[in-house]
Amino acid sequence: MSDPFSSALGPAIADYLALKRALGRDYRADAWVLGHFDAFLAAHAATVVTPEVYTSWCLSLRHLAPNTRRGRMWIVQKLCLYLRRRDRACFVPDTSGFPAPCTPRRPHIFTEEEIARVLRAASELKPRSTSPLCGPTYRLAVVLLYTAGLRRGELVRLVLSDYDPLERTLLVRASKFHKSRLVALSPDAAHEVDAYLELRRALLHSQDAPLLVSNCRGLRARSGAGLGGGLRRLFARAGVRTASGRPPRVHDLRHTHAVHVLLRWYRASVDPQAKLPVLAASMGHVSVASTARYLALLDPVAQAASDLFARHCGEVLSCLRGEGEGR
Repeated sequence: MSDPFSSALGPAIADYLALKRALGRDYRADAWVLGHFDAFLAAHAATVVTPEVYTSWCLSLRHLAPNTRRGRMWIVQKLCLYLRRRDRACFVPDTSGFPAPCTPRRPHIFTEEEIARVLRAASELKPRSTSPLCGPTYRLAVVLLYTAGLRRGELVRLVLSDYDPLERTLLVRASKFHKSRLVALSPDAAHEVDAYLELRRALLHSQDAPLLVSNCRGLRARSGAGLGGGLRRLFARAGVRTASGRPPRVHDLRHTHAVHVLLRWYRASVDPQAKLPVLAASMGHVSVASTARYLALLDPVAQAASDLFARHCGEVLSCLRGEGEGR
């Protein structure tokens, strides 16, 4: 993988990325940001990173959201730390001047009734000349995002050979953190995949063909951005809105999958701590901590945990309270 850099620091930036990639990460997002930083340096004929050059570059980002600016500034700061190993006089930005991180947007947890409305809305989509399987494709996308907890990028990269109809599994190849995994499908989800493949049998050219296809300008995989935009329009069509009145994000279906799995475990009196590694592996998280971090404080899970505790310990607490009052 090569990156075209044109500034005086271009060779050093290329060396930095080569070093990072040698450690096992592709650094695609970092390379994109550093490519723009390199273009800025070239446009200003900068041969080194100075406080003035860095400040000017930061001002060029002022139209972006604080979290986005913060992320890009971190990437450049790490590059400067690398450059300082070559030149002790190299400027390194002070992280205390970075924008304060914004509170992450709270995920929208779909109700089962909302999921049903979205599926009905997808089934009602009319075929178009450029996309005769528009409705079935979006219906299957919702089913797999919700029931299997896939990331949007994982879904659009699936090919036909990744689905095993006998084992009812999907093979997710080298996704985030370069991890591949097998995802077991529920019987209903497998039935949806089989029904979709039956509808598009005429388009089955090879096992390397994409699972979700767009017929616009020939058979090709749907893009992540295109699928995301279509799903947000589908949410609006189904009347599903967040508390702020906006359509949910596509990634909220993944949050919903995790929360609903935990809720089923709590309601079945299953110990969620013992089962959490299973959920983490299924969702492709790098560790159990990643799973617990964004699920632990969600209201439905907290309420279910409270209910489970009350079922198991309510009588004990009542007895203790009775003893205390009797003293």
